[in-house]
Amino acid sequence: MAKIKHSVATRKRKRKVLKKAKGFWGDRSKQYQQASRALKHALVYAYRDRKNKKREFRSLWIARINAACRLEGISYSRFMNGLKKAKVVLDRKILADIAVRDNAVFKKLIAIAKG
Repeated sequence: MAKIKHSVATRKRKRKVLKKAKGFWGDRSKQYQQASRALKHALVYAYRDRKNKKREFRSLWIARINAACRLEGISYSRFMNGLKKAKVVLDRKILADIAVRDNAVFKKLIAIAKG
């Protein structure tokens, strides 16, 4: 029986890794072994940071809402509790956007939360 060679599949696999590693620094984008190792790390970081991104944005929104609340003399926790009791259903992303862009509407929300 003839000897089977894997060169086509191997070349295809290596080319795929090197294509994904394009833009990496130095040999990490040129040599297969280095590229493969760097790519594995990159994919781990990408997976982890997709989760962290949600966490970071939430804390950013909270910081923005808190800053806007403090200017009006109310704490973040009292503001959120007041909105919950008044049955105002706005998430933190929207509240942060209102706090930054539309001060008049945010003051009305604070009045509702205090009331």
